[in-house]
Amino acid sequence: MPEMTDEPFTSGMPAGPKKKWYHLTVVEWLVIALIIAVLCALLLPPVKSGGGGGARDSCKSNLKMIGLALHNYHDANGTFPPAYIADEQGRPLHSWRVLLLPYLDQAGLFEEYRFDEPWNGPHNKLLAERIAKVYHCFSDHPKDQPIDKKYTSYVAVVGPETAWPGSESITLKDVTDSRESTLLVVEVTNSDIQWMEPRDMSLEDALAGINNPARPGISSPHKHGAHCLRADGSVRFLIEKIPPETLRALLTRAGGETVGESDL
Repeated sequence: MPEMTDEPFTSGMPAGPKKKWYHLTVVEWLVIALIIAVLCALLLPPVKSGGGGGARDSCKSNLKMIGLALHNYHDANGTFPPAYIADEQGRPLHSWRVLLLPYLDQAGLFEEYRFDEPWNGPHNKLLAERIAKVYHCFSDHPKDQPIDKKYTSYVAVVGPETAWPGSESITLKDVTDSRESTLLVVEVTNSDIQWMEPRDMSLEDALAGINNPARPGISSPHKHGAHCLRADGSVRFLIEKIPPETLRALLTRAGGETVGESDL
């Protein structure tokens, strides 16, 4: 009889590889933590706080897409769209936001829109709920109220001196001021303007300042300022304390003023 011992019984068993323990370095642990953080950021929904970075980034992205669509429209048609299409009496019937739909991957919605009736005609009014997402900032709605996406968060500033004279179209050559210092579209919160409605903002209202509590004008749900689209396609966050003369220079297309980045 074999002698009994405390060693494990291994007779007849092949010798297996010895286990090796691998110790991660500090750098490798940091890399793993970074990968986990990135995956969490991709899986979590965007922050919907009115003043949060997620909302501001989303709003900025909307305006960049609108800017790209405006320039593609210009390339295809030789001009920017007019602020509105008017009837024989000069009454606005259709908005630039509708004209821009094919350049925002919304050709199907554009085909459904009827230009033989006003924007709020019996057929067109049925399209109000189908707003292109790019026209609405998801943080733009009154507090403690559901979001009504029929209303646009982005408007043109209309007037003879601006990039939107009204029913007339302009070209980039008509923007004789620097394109970096000429605004095409501005942000406005709680606009009460349906996205198909041929109504925007007057130069007078825009010159009231940014986030002015006393009267409607350029405004946003984001803290300390509002986004604006420039004629070169870039987006700038303008602070509330921008001087009135600088704001006027930005809103006119041929005033001869010079506005540098340090002025904004």
